[in-house]
Amino acid sequence: MSKSTTPSAPDLNLLTQNLSKVIEQSQRVLQAYLKRQQNGDPLPLIDPGLISKSFQQLLEQLLKNPDPLLETQIKLWKNHLDLWQHSVNRLLGQDSTPLIEAPAGDKRFQDQEWAENVVFDFIKQSYLLAASSLQGLVRQVEGLDEKTARKVQFYTRQFIDAVAPTNFALTNPTVLRTTFDSSGHNLLKGLQNLLTDLERGRGQLQIRMTDLDAFQPGVNIAVTPGKVVFENELLQLIQYDPSTATVHQRPFLFISPWINKFYIMDMRPRNSMVKWMVDQGFTVFMTSWINPDERLAHKTFDDYLLAVVAALDAIEQATGEREVNTAGYCLGGTLLLSTLAWLAAHQDQRVQSAICFACMTDFSAPGELEVFIDEELITLLEKQMGERGYLDGSQMAGVFSMLRANDLIWYFVVNNYLLGKDPYPFDLLYWNSDSTRMPRDMHSFYVRNMYQKNLLREPGGITLAGVPIDLRRIQTPVYFLSAYEDHIAPWASTYAGTQLVGGPVRFVLSGSGHIAGVINPATSDKYGYWTHPDTPLHPEDWFRKAVKQDGSWWPDWLAWLKPYAGPQVPARTPGDGKLKPIEDAPGSYVRMRYDPGTAAPN
Repeated sequence: MSKSTTPSAPDLNLLTQNLSKVIEQSQRVLQAYLKRQQNGDPLPLIDPGLISKSFQQLLEQLLKNPDPLLETQIKLWKNHLDLWQHSVNRLLGQDSTPLIEAPAGDKRFQDQEWAENVVFDFIKQSYLLAASSLQGLVRQVEGLDEKTARKVQFYTRQFIDAVAPTNFALTNPTVLRTTFDSSGHNLLKGLQNLLTDLERGRGQLQIRMTDLDAFQPGVNIAVTPGKVVFENELLQLIQYDPSTATVHQRPFLFISPWINKFYIMDMRPRNSMVKWMVDQGFTVFMTSWINPDERLAHKTFDDYLLAVVAALDAIEQATGEREVNTAGYCLGGTLLLSTLAWLAAHQDQRVQSAICFACMTDFSAPGELEVFIDEELITLLEKQMGERGYLDGSQMAGVFSMLRANDLIWYFVVNNYLLGKDPYPFDLLYWNSDSTRMPRDMHSFYVRNMYQKNLLREPGGITLAGVPIDLRRIQTPVYFLSAYEDHIAPWASTYAGTQLVGGPVRFVLSGSGHIAGVINPATSDKYGYWTHPDTPLHPEDWFRKAVKQDGSWWPDWLAWLKPYAGPQVPARTPGDGKLKPIEDAPGSYVRMRYDPGTAAPN
C-alpha cells in the first residue's frame, strides 16, 4: 500500500475535542428531553400498547393452531442447512447458486461485498430467509380479522426492516470499510449527527433527510414570480405573473393539500407545474394554506371548503372572470370535489373543469394507512390534540416515512449515523421535511367521517357548511390522475372517484408514486402513463385495456383541458383587477415553520 493511501492515525487532540462536544450536546439533549416530557410535548404516533394487542391476538391463534408455526420452523431449519452447504461450497471455490436474492429495487445490498464475500453473503441470505419466513407465517395465520391481520403484517415488516444487517456497523461492509479508512471518524461524526437530530427534536429523533439550510421558498424553490392578492385566516391566494402576451380567458386555480406545503407544484423551474401552466398561457392562482397553531384548533373541514369558495370569489375580483378551471392534489383534491358538490347544491356552475391528482373519495381501501385508522389510536390522537389544538406535523411525517421505512428511515440512519455523512441537499426531501400541522377539529372530522366511516361516497353522508354532500350532483368534467406505485392513495382506490361523480370523466394512470408520478415534467421521458377512454366499474378492467404511453402525462392533460380554457385574451398582471398585491410570492404563510415543541414560527 502506497504512502498516499495509508490510513492516517487518529488525531487524539481532535478526538478529545469531538468527545467534549458530544458530552456537551448530550447534556443539552437530556435537559431538553426532560423539559419536553414535563410540557407534554407530542408523543410518537405509534403506541406500543396498541401494537402488542394485535400480536397478542396473533399469538393466541398460533397457540390454537400451531401447525403453521411448526411448518415454518422446519422449512426455515432446512433452508439454513442448505445455506450452510452453499457457503461451504463457496469457501471450497465451487460455484453455488444463492438460495434467495434481495427483491428487485432493494438498495440495501448494493455493496459488492454482499455478493463476493462469503461471510457477508451468508449474513445477507440468512436475514432474507428469516424475513421471508416470518412474513409468510403472519400472512397464513387464520382466525384474525382483516384489520388485525393487516396491522400484524405491517408491524412485522417494520421489525424486519429495523433488524436488517445493513443497519448495524459490524454487519455492514460499507460501514466497516469506511470506519477503517477514516480511523473511526465516521462514527464520531455520526454520533454528532445523532445528537444534533435528538437536540433538534427536543429529545425525539428527527432524522434529517436533507440539508435543511440549503433551500428557502422564494429564493431557490417556489420561485415562479407572482403576488399574494388575497388572504384570510386559512389561506393566501397567489396570482402568478404571466409569461405570454395572451392567456386563456378562464383562470386556473390550484388547490394544494394543507397536509404539506403548496410548493411541491413549484419546486424548481425545470419541474414546476405552476411555471409550466403559466408558460402554456394560463392565469394561474395557488392556495397557500397557513401552518396552524392552537389558535386555529376550532377550524373544521367546512372552513377549508369556504376558504376555497372565498378564493374563487377573489379570482373573479382579480380577473373579472367568474368561470375558472381547477386542480386539487391529494387532500386538496378531496376538498375540491367536496366543494364542487357544495357548489352544485347551490346551482353554482362556475368551475368548468377539475383535475384531481391522487385524491381519495372512497376510503374503503386506503392501503397501509388503514393501520392507523384504529379507534384506539384515533382516540389517543384526539386526546393529544385536545391538549395542544393540532396534530403535530412530525407525527404525520413519521407515518408516511413508515410506509417506506427502508428509503425514508433506515437509509438515513446508515448514511447519517453509521457512515457519518451529511444528507445531500435535495429539494423534494426538503419539502417533505417542511411539515405542517393539522387543526384539531378538522383532522378529527376528516379521519372519522372519511377514513373511518367512509361517508363521503354516500349521498348526503357528510354535511359541509350546511349542505349534505352528494358527489353525484357534480356535472363538472373531471380528469382523475393517479400513480401506479402510490403508497398513500392507492390507484385502485382513487379510481373509485370515476364512479361517484355525475359528469364526464377521464382516468389516467401515471407511473411511479404519489409525488414523482404527479410531478413528472412535460419534457421528461421517465415513468410513462396509461390511458383508456372508458371508465368501467372495476379498476382492473380499466387497466386490462389501458395503453401504455411514453413520457409525461402533462401534455395529455393539457389537450383535455384546452376546450374548457376559453379564447385568448390579453395577459393579466397581478394588481390589474380589483385586488391589489399584498406581498410577493410565495407569501408569508408558506414560510411558517415551527420548531418541535414550540408554537413560534421561524
